[in-house]
Amino acid sequence: MEKKFDIKSFLIINLGVIILALGLHIFLIPADLAAGGVTGIALVLNYIVPKIPVGIIMLISNVVLFILAFTIIGPGFGGYTIYTSLALSALIYIFELVIPINTPIIDDLMLNLIYGILIQGIGMAMILNEGTSSGGTDIIAKIINKFTNLEIGKSLFLADALIALSAAFIFGLELGLYALFGILINSFVIDSVIAGFNTKIEVAIISNKEKEVSKFITNELKRGVTLLYGVGGFSNSEKRIINTVVSRREYIKIKNHLKEIDPNAFIWVSFVHEVLGEGFSY
Repeated sequence: MEKKFDIKSFLIINLGVIILALGLHIFLIPADLAAGGVTGIALVLNYIVPKIPVGIIMLISNVVLFILAFTIIGPGFGGYTIYTSLALSALIYIFELVIPINTPIIDDLMLNLIYGILIQGIGMAMILNEGTSSGGTDIIAKIINKFTNLEIGKSLFLADALIALSAAFIFGLELGLYALFGILINSFVIDSVIAGFNTKIEVAIISNKEKEVSKFITNELKRGVTLLYGVGGFSNSEKRIINTVVSRREYIKIKNHLKEIDPNAFIWVSFVHEVLGEGFSY
C-alpha cells in the first residue's frame, strides 16, 4: 500500500534522518565502525577505494538496493523510503564537506560504538515506526520482516551480520567484533524504541459516576469503552467496571477528570505494547 503524505509523519522522518546522520558522522564513521547497513558497505568499499567519498558510495549502494527492492517488493514500496535514503546519503556527504571529522572525537572505541549506535538506533526507530526505512539493508530487513514476521530490529541484525563479518577482514578482527556487537545493540535499541512509541495504556475504572466517566471517554477522547460487571468481595455489591485503551496523554486527562468528579474512584492500569482495531491502526 502506498504511504499517503502526512506532514507530521514527514517531519518525524526528517528528524529521524538528522539524528541518524549525526550518530554516523560523529561517532561511527570516524572510528571505522562498520556497524551494518549501507554505511558499513560504504566504509568497507571506501577503505578499498579511498578516493570515493562515503556519501557517494552510500548513494550508489542505495540505488542498487532499490532496484532489488522494487523487483522483489514491487512499485508500491513507496516514495518515502526513496526520499529518506537519498536524504541520508546527501546529509552524510554535506557533513563530510562542511564539518569533516577524519579521526574519532574520543579515543575509546567502545564509547564511540555505544553512543553512535544509541543515536543511530533512535533515528532509525523513528523512521521505521513511520512505516518507511532509511534504505540500504533496512530494505532487506523489511523483506525478512514481511515474510517471517520477525521483529524489524532482529531482521536488521540478520541483514547486517554479513557486513560486520566483512569489516573484520578489512579493518581487523577487533573492529569487526565491535561492529557485530554494535548491530546487536542496534537491533535491541530499534525494537525497544518502536515498542515505546506504540505503547498504549489499558485503564480499568470503578466509579460511582460511571455514566459521566464513560461519556467523557467516548465524547471527549473519542475512545470506546467496555462495561464489565462484577461483585465487590467485601461489600458484596454489584460493580460496573469501565475498561478502555488510551494513549499516555489521554490517560492523564482521564485521571484529572476523575479527580474532579469522583476522587474516590478506583483505577488500575497496565501497559499494552500493541493495539489493533477501531481507533488504532493496523
